[in-house]
Amino acid sequence: MASDSGKTGAASDSSEFKETRIDDSGVDPQPEMKATVAADAPPKQVKKKKSAKKVTQLGDFRLAKKLGQGGMGEVYLANQVSLDRKVALKVLSKELAKRTNFVERFLREAKSMAKLDHPYVVKVYGAGSDKGLHFVAIEFIDGQSMQDWMDSEKKLSIGDAVHVTMRCADALKEAHDQTLIHRDIKPDNILVTKKGVVKVADFGLAKALSDEDMSITASGTGLGTPLYMPPEQARDAKSVDHRTDIYALGVTLYYFVIGVLTFTGNNLVALITAKEKGRFEPAKKLNPDVPEKLDLIIHKMIDRDQDHRYATCDEIIAALDELKLENPALSFIGEGAATTATRKVDQKKGAAKAARIPAGADVSSADDAERRRAQEIAKKSKDIVWFVRHENAKGKVTISRMPTVQVQQGIRAEMLDLKAQAKQSANQEFMPLAQFPEFADLMKKRLVKAQAGARSDHMRDMYKKLDKEDRRRKRWRVFKRMGENTVGFVGLIVYLCIIVAVIVGAYVGIRALYPIIADAIGMGS
Repeated sequence: MASDSGKTGAASDSSEFKETRIDDSGVDPQPEMKATVAADAPPKQVKKKKSAKKVTQLGDFRLAKKLGQGGMGEVYLANQVSLDRKVALKVLSKELAKRTNFVERFLREAKSMAKLDHPYVVKVYGAGSDKGLHFVAIEFIDGQSMQDWMDSEKKLSIGDAVHVTMRCADALKEAHDQTLIHRDIKPDNILVTKKGVVKVADFGLAKALSDEDMSITASGTGLGTPLYMPPEQARDAKSVDHRTDIYALGVTLYYFVIGVLTFTGNNLVALITAKEKGRFEPAKKLNPDVPEKLDLIIHKMIDRDQDHRYATCDEIIAALDELKLENPALSFIGEGAATTATRKVDQKKGAAKAARIPAGADVSSADDAERRRAQEIAKKSKDIVWFVRHENAKGKVTISRMPTVQVQQGIRAEMLDLKAQAKQSANQEFMPLAQFPEFADLMKKRLVKAQAGARSDHMRDMYKKLDKEDRRRKRWRVFKRMGENTVGFVGLIVYLCIIVAVIVGAYVGIRALYPIIADAIGMGS
């Protein structure tokens, strides 16, 4: 699909809203078009054009100015009147609006995506229809797309590339957990705010367009989307799963560190054929700064066989995080960029604590408030005696009565398991310890520690697999060279045998024919 976000959702800010209009066809005529109508059209038609109904507001959104146009339609900077906030309003083109099934799917997908709340996803505020026009309101990003940055930077440092990729993987993980697939991951759909916060755009909207089976050239994207899509998506876009996003993200990471794409072609058929073969130059070969293990990770992400790719974005995040290559902030943004802390996302709720603190806030004041709150909770709960359901040393579930301090000590000493539950009175229901403010922080630390242990084991297993794949690849190269050398040696032997056979044959032939020739010319005895 055409990426409206990269050119419109991420746009320069405007200090004041000035009302703009679109005509009843949903298209904002350009000045030169208006001039042509005024000069060439009969007087009657000019009068009719002037009297055409102008749209300055759609639902709750007052149009300010046109930001751009893509395959989906026009995009406007608008003001949501009820909440007094800026949004990017995508208005469907009249061609797409004629497809009833598409409009229904488009609105349904947009409403579904509005439920996805993540710090690295461009938020969808709502969708609707008004005055015969269909639109979706999304978060206005005061920055530009990664494609814009690539156009100026040509390629990224390894640290910056890993920084952007890990945040995209965070966003995709949240979407995949909600069974949502993007299907159009590419630099145009990765936006960066002026403070360096990475945002993935056009979730759901890509799926709606893909389901419509629109042709690439008809949607105005040229080869933009096929350059990043996996081969199975080219074969059947409707049956792909989340691994299509993993492939596209891998191609994007390759593009970031190399500055060129993995696969190219003079036409769409040649491009898809190249992807089906799955052969491309290793990133490390084209850029010596790429570590070997990062090169292996990229290869695994963009394997032509989806069963050989990473199964989840969690695995990608863990693999990249283990390399310790990520820059704490994007170097090409400059001062004021977001730091690594903003990427530490709570995997269950999809938002990091750091991301919830407004930019420029006094962090020390926030910490003081947290400490005061903790002290108040501790003071109030000091004398509470809890019913605690947990596993004892023998592995049997038992219920014990413990004061708050004893429960806290049990958590610290890991005598209480992670599944332990508690309640304050006999007539209440047991709830996990993590749901009580008195134990929430301690249980969170226990959980992080347990996850770190599991993750460490997982990483060891993963790198064993990577090393095994690397050894297998090296062995294959050795066997391949041996085979080539063997074929070459055998070929040489065959060639020499042919030469010897020719010489021997010539010698024998001459010996046999010489008496006959001699008799014929009178040289015999």
